[in-house]
Amino acid sequence: MNLTALFLQTLEVTLPVFAMVFAGLVLKRAGWIDQAFVATASMLVFKATMPTLIFLSIIKADLDATLNPRLLAFFALATLGSFLFCWAWAILRVPREERGVYVQGAFRGNCGIVGLALAAGMYGDYGLSAGGLLLGVVILTYNAFSVIALASYQEGQRADWRSILSHIVRNPLILAVVAAIPVAALELRLPGWLMTSGEYFASLTLPLALICIGATLSLGAIRESGRLATGASLMKMVTVPVLATAAAWLAGFEGRELGVMFLFFASPTAAAAFVMARAMGGNAVLTANIIALTTLMASLTITVGAFALKVAGLI
Repeated sequence: MNLTALFLQTLEVTLPVFAMVFAGLVLKRAGWIDQAFVATASMLVFKATMPTLIFLSIIKADLDATLNPRLLAFFALATLGSFLFCWAWAILRVPREERGVYVQGAFRGNCGIVGLALAAGMYGDYGLSAGGLLLGVVILTYNAFSVIALASYQEGQRADWRSILSHIVRNPLILAVVAAIPVAALELRLPGWLMTSGEYFASLTLPLALICIGATLSLGAIRESGRLATGASLMKMVTVPVLATAAAWLAGFEGRELGVMFLFFASPTAAAAFVMARAMGGNAVLTANIIALTTLMASLTITVGAFALKVAGLI
């Protein structure tokens, strides 16, 4: 396959995802959807359709092929390494009062929506099931590390571990993974009508979630992004994916395992970062700017990164 054909093949995976994001931006500006729709749809995705999607993808998967403890452990360590690297950089280059927000924006990716959508587009059922299992690690590590970073630089704030653990244990995505693994391991079969209904419901997840991301984008926030937002965005979309993916390759990962991890490492900053920054007294405006800028950059950086890995024969 020549380079042009390979690049077009890469675009076929990434463009549909980001086309839906920008469709959400257009629909919001046209007044066809509003903030109330986004809030309701986001809640529906988080609490119902995405857990259903993850549950079905895992029970349909071959766990011998997708449940890889080594991959899960490496991803957790790579996330910790990314977090510490971003924190060390922030200590050197970022004003103290903004460090927590900078660190969270620079390491916390939107794996649950963008990463999962790209993994599904590139690897089908394997991408969905492997991505669903990785989300368990993502939820645990991202929430814990974000609270540590924000609490360390906000006066009067402290890491409330009881609250963190409570949110993790009750997280619908975690519950979906926990419920699906024994069903898949025991090879239980659900009734055909239930599987079909579940697939209809789960199919709402990715388009609805991506449209909501686009609807929350602010072009004004992107224009107002300052040095800190730009620096955190470049860290999130270029530096962290390059270093983490290189580490994964050096650790012996390749093919679809390396591809799924790259897509998760390269996902733009998660919208949940804004909620957490605001709740803990951080600079919510800076966080919003980072989310908007990384989402805009993702269509280019992820496409180029996936293309480079394919040309190199690594994925």
